[in-house]
Amino acid sequence: MTSKRKRQEDFQRVKLKVGRKKSKADHITDTSFKSKCIHLSKQLKDGQSSLTNERKLNITDLLSQMHHYNAGIKHSALVGLKELLTTYPSIIESHISNIISEIGAVFTDKNSAVRKAAVFLLQYLVPKITPDKIAPFFPLVSAHLSSAMTHIIMDIQKDSLQILDIFLEEYPELLIDRSNMLLNNFLELISHQKTSKEFKRRDEKSSWTLAVSVDQKIISQNWRLNVLIRLKKFLYAFARHVAKNIPDDEFTETSKKKPTRESQDVSWIKHTSSKQFINLYKHFEGSSFQMRTFVMTTAQADEHNFSTRNLKAFTETIIPLLIECWIEESPGTVTGDFSEKLLCPSSHHLLQQVLSIISLLWKLCELQDGQQKMDGWLRRTYLADFRHHFMSQFPYSVHEIVKQKKKKKKSNQDSMHLQNGLDHLLLNLTLCDIMIPLASCPTVPEDSEWLSMIRMFVSEKLNQGWKLNCKQLKRLLDVTNKLLNIQRNRVATEKLFHSVYLLYQQRELQLSVRSMLLKFLKKVYLKEEDVCHKLGRSRSNILSRWISGLPQQLANLGSRSPQLSAIIIDTVYTAATRSHIELLQSLQTAACQIYDPNEGPVVLLPPESQKQLVQLLYFLPYISSDLLTCLSKCCITERLSPNLGSTLIGILHARSSFASWSCLGQDCTMSNQDYFSFVFSSLIGFSAERLSWMQGTKHTTHVSKTQVSPLCLYLTDQQQFAHHWMITKAVCSSLSSVSARSQCFEILQNAVIKHLGELVVLPDSTAGSILYAINTLFDQSCIPSEHLYRFLPSCCYSIFSFLLTIGKDFEHLPKRDPLWSACISLLSMLPNVLKFMLKDLQVSRACQEELPVIAQLLCLLLQNIQLRSHMMANAFLVQQTLQDVMNLKCCESQEQWLTDLQYCFNTYLPKQPHESPSFSALY
Repeated sequence: MTSKRKRQEDFQRVKLKVGRKKSKADHITDTSFKSKCIHLSKQLKDGQSSLTNERKLNITDLLSQMHHYNAGIKHSALVGLKELLTTYPSIIESHISNIISEIGAVFTDKNSAVRKAAVFLLQYLVPKITPDKIAPFFPLVSAHLSSAMTHIIMDIQKDSLQILDIFLEEYPELLIDRSNMLLNNFLELISHQKTSKEFKRRDEKSSWTLAVSVDQKIISQNWRLNVLIRLKKFLYAFARHVAKNIPDDEFTETSKKKPTRESQDVSWIKHTSSKQFINLYKHFEGSSFQMRTFVMTTAQADEHNFSTRNLKAFTETIIPLLIECWIEESPGTVTGDFSEKLLCPSSHHLLQQVLSIISLLWKLCELQDGQQKMDGWLRRTYLADFRHHFMSQFPYSVHEIVKQKKKKKKSNQDSMHLQNGLDHLLLNLTLCDIMIPLASCPTVPEDSEWLSMIRMFVSEKLNQGWKLNCKQLKRLLDVTNKLLNIQRNRVATEKLFHSVYLLYQQRELQLSVRSMLLKFLKKVYLKEEDVCHKLGRSRSNILSRWISGLPQQLANLGSRSPQLSAIIIDTVYTAATRSHIELLQSLQTAACQIYDPNEGPVVLLPPESQKQLVQLLYFLPYISSDLLTCLSKCCITERLSPNLGSTLIGILHARSSFASWSCLGQDCTMSNQDYFSFVFSSLIGFSAERLSWMQGTKHTTHVSKTQVSPLCLYLTDQQQFAHHWMITKAVCSSLSSVSARSQCFEILQNAVIKHLGELVVLPDSTAGSILYAINTLFDQSCIPSEHLYRFLPSCCYSIFSFLLTIGKDFEHLPKRDPLWSACISLLSMLPNVLKFMLKDLQVSRACQEELPVIAQLLCLLLQNIQLRSHMMANAFLVQQTLQDVMNLKCCESQEQWLTDLQYCFNTYLPKQPHESPSFSALY
């Protein structure tokens, strides 16, 4: 084979035949592989970026679409953003910066649908963001808002007012920080600056004039009304921010009060006999300091920059514009020749906003420095204009015009809905609020003409006060108070007092109305008292008649209205501290009704009112025996707290002739006999009827009986015992300050023998109280009687027997310490009582169950250090008692209690060792 043929074989094609498998080449590469499926139940996600709306767009996509040139895409982005934030509210906090900046950028968008979508989104978003979180970004938001308010397109300005409403509702404090900028924006919304030639041609101080709207969708007056409504809201928020005590307006329900200094309660019982300095008030700063969480901005000082000078400049600019608005509206709006000028609804709304804005400016002037200087400037500048344009048609009323129902255009709904709910009384009162501050005491004769118009209007409306609601009455009383502040003529003030008093006397008044009248009359009374003191004139007859009737009203009111009763009590207490004679006489007459232990206000009202009523006892001219009887029953019942009962006892002691207060310069207001009767009744803790009832309960489970002593103890519950014991301490504290100690002791022991000596059942708290009182009053000059020596041993043994037999009864365990201490102190102070108790210890009358109690008592008395010497002195009686116990013991075996008694007898009685073993007197 030639070489040429070999070369041809190398390039010869292989013939493939059907049905035969193709053979693999020698240089082929195996590309086959095997795969397995891995199932993941939850894929890893990229956190916030995977949260999407229904169109599968996340927040980054939606925010980026808000920059698109197409208005439809921006609108859908705002709608989608609201949908996403509603579904996932947690996104708001993490993307607050981007969301706020992008929404603010569309405030001035030319498409109305985009702006409305932004407003809807803000209405949802703003309540979700707290002021401290949005504060760092609010300068940017306010800049966008300012641009929208001053935009050349009218529709953008209209939508900016809706955005302003949202921010005024949620962030009034942050808007106040931008007050200078916003107030200028308000001016530009309804006016424009005059040109230099026009300003020079007209001899006017203001460089601003009203702007006329050329937009056919809304007329100029309706547009101004919408702007003035927002300006009023802003000024009201600003005034509340400055003062915190602006009266309630239609935009708020309550107003914040200034923090008051907290008073400190002083327990006078601890300081009656000592000369010690007492801090009556805690000295602290009323306001707390809080650091700002955002960076200081330049606009942050705008609030402080709005000083008297800025306020005066804004007032000089806005008031001429407001008067000009009313001048344009007033021609032809006043109809009829009546005493009240009739206004159409649109004019009423405009005038209401104009007057409200001026009234708020007046309030801001009062809160700024240099108030008197501002008042004088306001009077010189605006009194003539106000009298001409406003007071010439005073008072105003609303002229109702019946019209056929027509479909209202959507663009006019913002102004048309304001025609509902007109209140011409508030309109007239707002005008009174403006005019009265322009007058003062020296200028009253000069302003008598228009002041008489206001006074007649106020008197007429007060006579119709039952028709008014709370808001109207509050404004009416505010105007009345301002009139009283500038009026010094008694005839004029008495007429106003009489009108208010007649309104107060009307029946079936609402609780809120009567409370408001009470507070007003109290405030007027205090001012009148100061004026009478300074000028040296007599009190108002109307106010004296009103305040002298309050005690009887309080007695009749009872517990039906605790809120109203609290106001009456506070008023009566204030007048009593000022020694109002008519009030004190009326209080004396109604005292028994007020302090009735069953139905009197003193036991029916809340603790704060009870405390004031108890303190009021200090000012009563005379405390009768009937009143002391009522007060004693109030003390021994649990209707008054123990602390309040102790205060009552201390006040009565201070009013008695036994008080040791050297500064007390008044005559005695109660007899000594009545005072000691009150003290003893409080010490016993139970009425005579209750004690008589107890004598028939000898065989009940509530009585601790013993066959050795003739006296049984009625077991009181723990709460009643604790109450009685605190009253006992207060009584003993008062009695201990009496200088004639022996005479006081003599009175006490005679009362005990007379009223308690013949009883067979005595309350455990009463028995302990008698022992405690004797321990307090007894000294070397006191001589106990034989009858007392018969009563006290039985009382002591009954208490000992009760304490040693209660075991682990948790209800009576707290009684152990006070009763045991009282008995031991009495036995150590009066050894004869111990002697008579051992002598009268008739063991032969005791049953077998009582023998261990007697033995345990003897052991405890022998172990007690205070009684050990007295027990040794009565060793014969102790030995005789021990012998009687051993003779009566029927058991042949030696029991532990008998062994303990023999041990104590052999240890302590033969001789007194130098170092006695210390036994803990457990009982």
